[in-house]
Formats: sequence, C-alpha cells, structure tokens
Amino acid sequence: MKKKLDDSKPIFLQIKDRIEDQIVNNQLKEHDQIPSTTQLVNFYKINHLTVAKGVNLLVEEGIVYKKRGVGMFVAEGAREKLLKKRRKLFVDEYVLPLVEEADKLGITEQEIFNLIREMKGSEKDV
Repeated sequence: MKKKLDDSKPIFLQIKDRIEDQIVNNQLKEHDQIPSTTQLVNFYKINHLTVAKGVNLLVEEGIVYKKRGVGMFVAEGAREKLLKKRRKLFVDEYVLPLVEEADKLGITEQEIFNLIREMKGSEKDV
C-alpha cells in the first residue's frame, strides 16, 4: 500500500480506494482479512474516525464484512462488484469524453484505435 496521501480528495475516500485497489489487484482475496483500523491509523498517521469512515463505506457497499471481535474481511464477489463499478466509471469518465471530443475533431474509430495501440506500444519502451 502506498504510504503517501494527498489533497486530491478526502482522506477517508483515499483509504477506501486503496483497499479497493488491493481487492481489484488480487492482493486481498475473498474472505481475507483487511488491515485493521488501528493498523491503518498507525501506517498513515491519521485519525481513527477518518479510517473508520472509509472502511464503513466498504461495509455499506458490501465489499467487506465485519466479524464481531475479529475484524473486517473481503466479501464474496467483492472483486467482481468493484470491477463492474470501475468499468462503468471508466466509460463515464474516459470513454464518453474521448468519443465526444473525437467526434468534434473528426477523428475516426480506426484512428482512435491506432492512437491507443501507439500509446500502449510506447509504454513498453519506458
């Protein structure tokens, strides 16, 4: 987990996102225990309530579940639920604006595909 938090969004959302990332990346699998609130407080040097707020959002969304007196665990189907949510978000935040701007500029689908292939190819060179 990255240690540095930033000002891009509220800290509790960054905590939530980082746990989600670990689930999406298979670092945390179904029924694995997530880091405790105390561990996260000590790791990030932030307020207990801030951590709890982020983790509780994951509970509300059915991504993690509580075992009283034991801790929090990744829920069954959590990764699939997160992937579905993130794909929709990806379309809304990236694909739709890309398509709209491409239409304005007269860029064809094939040209978009070629640009994406070029970009993916240049990543391998880095």
